[in-house]
Amino acid sequence: MAVRQVPDWLTQSDYAHRGLHRAGVPENSLAAAQAAMAAGYGIECDIQMSVDGVPMVFHDWELERLTDTTGPVEARTAKELSALRLLGSEEQIPTLEQFLDAIGPTTPLLIEIKSAPDYPVEKSCEAVVACLGKKPGRAAVMSFDPRVPEWLASNASEITRGLVGTDSLPNSFEHVWHEIRTIEQAQPDFLAIDRRDLDCADTAAWREAGKPLLSWTIRTQSDRAFAMARVDRMIAEADGFV
Repeated sequence: MAVRQVPDWLTQSDYAHRGLHRAGVPENSLAAAQAAMAAGYGIECDIQMSVDGVPMVFHDWELERLTDTTGPVEARTAKELSALRLLGSEEQIPTLEQFLDAIGPTTPLLIEIKSAPDYPVEKSCEAVVACLGKKPGRAAVMSFDPRVPEWLASNASEITRGLVGTDSLPNSFEHVWHEIRTIEQAQPDFLAIDRRDLDCADTAAWREAGKPLLSWTIRTQSDRAFAMARVDRMIAEADGFV
């Protein structure tokens, strides 16, 4: 079997976690994406689905932390979500297509599909792949849910795919990335592992095999020093960059 080639761009830059956000520049906003590009970083963003099947760049399942509205994201249409203002700014929730338009084809982008054990992840995968088909660029798709890279391996193998892993964050997928069967079925091109869980035999074996390893979320210079001795690139908050 031929060795699958991972694109060089994946490990040529660090990634701003949810864009380079700060006061007045909300996470996952177009302004945060533009700030990351201006600083020379790639971008990590999150995907939630609207009720009408549009991938929205938004982290939470619920709206209240980031907007002045309550309720689940998936209960509203893309038009309704796009009209909501992100707190502390004039920014609005972008669709993935709008986000891809804003960053262009050369900015490295990690797209994390949010999921849960009983969530029908196929609809998210299909919608994200459709967007990437219309707006090709340097984008990889990843998730804590191993069904995402597994689906991509079977249905959109041209897209670079990753598995996000943690042992320390309670999210229903902790420890899953360690399971041999998970790796065999998901066939990830890269791993993105919680910085708190980097010192283990599985990350060491992954790197020894020459496979890309990223880490999140790097928040301080000490986090950076620790992670960069163990991984290829980091996904960081503003204070985690030099």
